[in-house]
Amino acid sequence: MIITSKDNPLIKTAHALLTDPKKRKKLSQTVIEGTHLLDAYLKAGKMPITTIVSESGMTNAEIQSLLAKLNKNPIIISDTLYKNIRTLGESLPIMAIIEMPSLILNQAIENDCLIINGIQDTGNLGTLLRTASATGFETVICTTGTAHAYNPKTMRAGMGANFSLHIYENVGIDEIFDFVKVPMFATTSHADGLIYHKDLTKPLALIMGHEGQGVDKILLKECTPLTLPQYGQESLNVGVAGSVCLYEILRQRRFKNTHSIR
Repeated sequence: MIITSKDNPLIKTAHALLTDPKKRKKLSQTVIEGTHLLDAYLKAGKMPITTIVSESGMTNAEIQSLLAKLNKNPIIISDTLYKNIRTLGESLPIMAIIEMPSLILNQAIENDCLIINGIQDTGNLGTLLRTASATGFETVICTTGTAHAYNPKTMRAGMGANFSLHIYENVGIDEIFDFVKVPMFATTSHADGLIYHKDLTKPLALIMGHEGQGVDKILLKECTPLTLPQYGQESLNVGVAGSVCLYEILRQRRFKNTHSIR
């Protein structure tokens, strides 16, 4: 059966999960769109609750390959209805409802972690999650007031990084002091401390702050400051700045003695 009505309960739920953070919180579910995210989700050993495919999408070879890995048949909807509820735009027409992790920070963090303090933009947040995963970080702590890590837009920007990370959300400043047991470093433009002069070879917490206000002052007092060199008038946005820092950490640990071949 092909669903055509926007009033179908499943379709109403999927649309609400895509657009309403309160619905995602209430159901502890979210939606991933497109073949890349679903493939990453399956490769992480996870299985979606429900998969939704457009009628024409059922003939696509890439979609068929993914559907063959599922433990239940997809819900098929009309092409028009799919276009009405999607948020991704022109992409292969498949989405999936998935469980949304809800980890509680209740144990000591003694390895590398990325602390995201009040970042509002889902694109910046997704970029940081993606880079953290690429550089070998496994733990991310998002303080209260940070954009939602499982917002569909964040997950698209993260390109599947969510599924390889342990992400703690809505964490208070006091909880960070209670549970983060590694030295903390924070990016700031208001102090000396060029990143290239710091030893970043041991486990640490890297803190990236709000796009305009920076890292919370209470946190910043307990951190070693990191600054990036700047020669122009415009500063880097937080997603790019965090990526530079994460790759400098990786460079110091894995590539410090590597020389280019001429």
